[in-house]
Amino acid sequence: MMQIKKNDTVIVIAGKDKSKQGTVIAILPKKGLIKVKDVALATKHKKARRQGEASQIKREESYINISNVMLLSTDSKPCRVNFKVSEDGKKARVCKRTNEIL
Repeated sequence: MMQIKKNDTVIVIAGKDKSKQGTVIAILPKKGLIKVKDVALATKHKKARRQGEASQIKREESYINISNVMLLSTDSKPCRVNFKVSEDGKKARVCKRTNEIL
């Protein structure tokens, strides 16, 4: 089970976008990479494919290492994640600082 999932709110703790917040768009768990909305923007140049179509310059999010982000708890502070197993056998993510279920 991953500590960070899609649509979680995270904060960047290292790199050029340090202290930026955003929601998780995509995760590559085998490679340890994560894509966060409005973080690590890269410029992509798209060539015109057909006659009459305009070429474009787009700003897209690129993947960053998952170790460079931390999950935000409900009080908007970064927290480390722990896993607890409930009585019915389900695993749940728990914030270590506040002991709240995420």
